[in-house]
Amino acid sequence: MQMPLPDPAILARKARIARRLGTVLPADALIQDEMETRAYECDGLAAYRCPPLLAVLPRSTQEVSDILRICHEEGVPVVPRGAGTSLAGGALPTADSVILGVARMNEVLETDYDNRVIRVQAGRTNLSVSGAVEEEDFFYAPDPSSQLACAIAGNIAMNSGGAHCLKYGVTTNNLMGVTLVLMDGTVVEIGGAHLDAGGLDLLGVICGSEGQLGVVTEATLRILRKPEGARPVLIGFDSNEVAGACVSDIIKAGVLPVAIEFMDRPCIQACEAFAKAGYPMCEALLIIEVEGSEAEIAHQLQLITDIARRHNPVELREAGDAEEAARIWLGRKSAFGAMGQINDYMCLDGTIPVGALPQVLRRIGELSQEFGLEVANVFHAGDGNMHPLILFDANKPGDLERCEAFGAEILKLCVDVGGCLTGEHGVGIEKRDLMHYQYNGQDLEAQLRVKDVFDPKWLLNPAKVFPLLVTQSRRSPDLAAE
Repeated sequence: MQMPLPDPAILARKARIARRLGTVLPADALIQDEMETRAYECDGLAAYRCPPLLAVLPRSTQEVSDILRICHEEGVPVVPRGAGTSLAGGALPTADSVILGVARMNEVLETDYDNRVIRVQAGRTNLSVSGAVEEEDFFYAPDPSSQLACAIAGNIAMNSGGAHCLKYGVTTNNLMGVTLVLMDGTVVEIGGAHLDAGGLDLLGVICGSEGQLGVVTEATLRILRKPEGARPVLIGFDSNEVAGACVSDIIKAGVLPVAIEFMDRPCIQACEAFAKAGYPMCEALLIIEVEGSEAEIAHQLQLITDIARRHNPVELREAGDAEEAARIWLGRKSAFGAMGQINDYMCLDGTIPVGALPQVLRRIGELSQEFGLEVANVFHAGDGNMHPLILFDANKPGDLERCEAFGAEILKLCVDVGGCLTGEHGVGIEKRDLMHYQYNGQDLEAQLRVKDVFDPKWLLNPAKVFPLLVTQSRRSPDLAAE
């Protein structure tokens, strides 16, 4: 079958934009070959793909500013991209867009141990921030499961958390300042190496804005002293609901572990086959970690195990040494990769009140039966950030659509019990059409007006976060007509 010829007007536009970008970028920073741009056609939500018009890989704030200025003048949409680990389609291109990847911007710019801050370029990976300060016994607290690969830029865009966010908070609680480039190329500094900035909380607006307002090129982050010690305990139960009730009771008792992680049987089986961590084959598993001095650890673990025993655990195992602790965490950290070896899956990200865990887990089980799709649950139970993994067959007609419908019902359930659509993955394209379910028209309008101020032409990260009809009507009339 003969392939249709490319539209000459599109080719001419692409060539013109490439020429202009080539005047401000070195040759290796501009990717225009169609096969090479396919490397950027999707992110972690791989069910959706679209090659971009071009891709650019700047190394500095100035280069980012030049790129955005040119794209603004040309009316070209720009999709910021960190490491592409987004599970909500946050970095999915449109066919007329330029991907702006920050992966080459990965330097440590300044480290101040006295004031406990580090300033890095936003393309630096999450784990390597801790790696840069670990010799001085410091660390960076947010630790998403993708921390080996994910970039600080993406963490800021989605307000990422991780297993230890129960005690240390998510990205917004550890972000002190950013260098932000607006769509017209203007460079602004927000916050900095101080506790709190005066005036409007613009840093709070930027963190979690999903690349809708500007491109973060540098970030000032809070670093912390490593604790004296830490120890996890592994607790198995014969039902999801009982495990959820145990979590609720721990939180109600005023105990603050550094992490409470939940895994159900399908996830336990996959992780054990993949990582061989020595997990018991039970219906639900909690990994609870505490930290501090030896006396503090012993006291906290005693309180936790006393609560757990009231729920008749089938196994209760405290890590005896660092090696055993590492094995306990190895299984949990391997969960997404382990599930990926079994089947295609969609990972959700709803957040609920901790007290609603038993009810929500029971209803997810019922929905699994109704939709005929298996679901594995693995999530940060301490703060109610759920990550149901819905298994489906991407090669089976209708399975993806059924999976999406199932996922939408879970997310609506999260909102119905007093939670929200997302905890750390963001809205992206995955949840944009559910925004009306959580927010009324006035709430959405307030968010849209913030976007209007930062990006009046609506060129940054198009077709994300807000329902498509809303974004299309918001774009400048001359752009919408193209």
